[in-house]
Amino acid sequence: MTAPATAAPNALPSYLEAAHGPKSWLLTRDHKRIGILYLVAISVFFVLGGLMAVLIRAELATPQGDMFSSDVYNRLFTMHGILMIFFFLIPSIPAVLGNFLLPVMIGAKDLAFPKLNLTSWYLYMIGGLMTFGSLLTGGIDTGWTFYTPMSTTFAQGQVLVTAVGIFVAGFSSILTGLNFIVTIHRMRAPGMTWFRLPLFVWAHYATSIIQILGTPVVAIAILLVGAERLFHIGVFDPKYGGDPLLFQHLFWFYSHPAVYIMILPAMGVMSELVTAFSRKRVFGYHFVAFSSLFIAVIGFLVWGHHMYVSGQSVVAGAIFSFLTMLVAIPSAVKVFNWTATLYKGSISLQTPMLYALGFIGVFLIGGLTGVMLGTLGIDIHVHDTYFIVAHFHYVMVGSAIMGYLGGLHFWWPKITGRMYDEFWSKVGALLIFVGFNTTFFPQFILGYLGMPRRYHMYPAEFQTWNVLSSAGATILGVGYLIPVIYLLWSLKFGAKAPANPWGAKGLEWQTASPPPVENFATPPVVTEEAYAYETSVPAKEVTVGI
Repeated sequence: MTAPATAAPNALPSYLEAAHGPKSWLLTRDHKRIGILYLVAISVFFVLGGLMAVLIRAELATPQGDMFSSDVYNRLFTMHGILMIFFFLIPSIPAVLGNFLLPVMIGAKDLAFPKLNLTSWYLYMIGGLMTFGSLLTGGIDTGWTFYTPMSTTFAQGQVLVTAVGIFVAGFSSILTGLNFIVTIHRMRAPGMTWFRLPLFVWAHYATSIIQILGTPVVAIAILLVGAERLFHIGVFDPKYGGDPLLFQHLFWFYSHPAVYIMILPAMGVMSELVTAFSRKRVFGYHFVAFSSLFIAVIGFLVWGHHMYVSGQSVVAGAIFSFLTMLVAIPSAVKVFNWTATLYKGSISLQTPMLYALGFIGVFLIGGLTGVMLGTLGIDIHVHDTYFIVAHFHYVMVGSAIMGYLGGLHFWWPKITGRMYDEFWSKVGALLIFVGFNTTFFPQFILGYLGMPRRYHMYPAEFQTWNVLSSAGATILGVGYLIPVIYLLWSLKFGAKAPANPWGAKGLEWQTASPPPVENFATPPVVTEEAYAYETSVPAKEVTVGI
């Protein structure tokens, strides 16, 4: 993809220099600045959720409840799950990288609805502050799933406040998805056909479909939980004539597709990283693009595999098991195609590529264990054990966060105009990979041996594996801390980034780093197919020392 000749890179002020002061940020309509606002906000929620994870693993280092009572422990893992899922993982890549990059990637000046984009950030903040407020006033102990009748009758925490907070944040997700779809349909640059779109854009298109169709279901379900708790209407609680299984159906109808809201954007990032650092066009571009849409559609039909032990019929269980196997196919297509792209490629092992390779390995384990859990026999054996915890974190923490960090490192020079230190970034990537696997792989063993999840005390026979897991969490915590240090350092002391430090393809690399307010000095015209690396020179190794 190429753009017409533009003015000198610094001829136009960047989006960071165009205006100054808090008002210029809090009232901005620039999609790039809104992406930065999301970056700051989700980083805060990630830190809060991470601190809770540290406390959880510290408690589980011994079989006894040394640090917390069972009630406090319940509130701790509940808030950990809510903050990490609803306020970090779901918005991380779409709201930060998607907001910043999607218009630039398609050659647009901004998203279709700039005011709506800013509104979505304010809704996210309102929901997040309400949820955090519930934490400060006692938290909740329902688990992040809000299962009834626990959440409607027995829970003693701030269920209503948290439910409303998540409900409000859900509208942020819906508005973001709507904005992305309209932008992709209506604002592509001349020559940017559907099959010249970056696969990152395809992934966000599929994600947006899930956000628009799925989020209202869980938003209304959680709102009904609050209404039933407040007004005692009979929807979910058997005491009032309701059915608790109805909540599970509504919750998982959204929450399993929500897994793909978290993982599909990371897959889009992987497609960009693998092709950029292997200097090859993505193998099977069309298959990778359509696999994202297939995942978005089939993902809505597999929610019942979360309910094998909830009393649903054997026939329903067999159908959901089959559909679970079916949804694994497009995910496998992506992995196979990334691997084929790497084959005989001119691979450059820079930091974003390290995250990409780590993602592929971790996602394979997470995906294969997901197929295992999709089978009735295995799922019944390991249901509600640490096997589930391990699988979930391999997909969410291992895959989604590695995708987020890989994308953040890849586009950091474009976002900030600064390079980070390559040595320390590689050290951080290595520690994250080692720490993650040391933390969560032992939990597969714990779960298979029968250790139940959500217990703060356990038989002494499980201590060895728990100690290993807690030790891994320490390494993982250090691994996450290192990028915070060198990325913040780079904002002031990092070398100035050129327009295209990686020698990558795509319109975002045809403008200055950081981009001007309107993204391009002159409107771009796309004349090449996507990822036309065959005519490119190898990527240069970028090393900046502290």
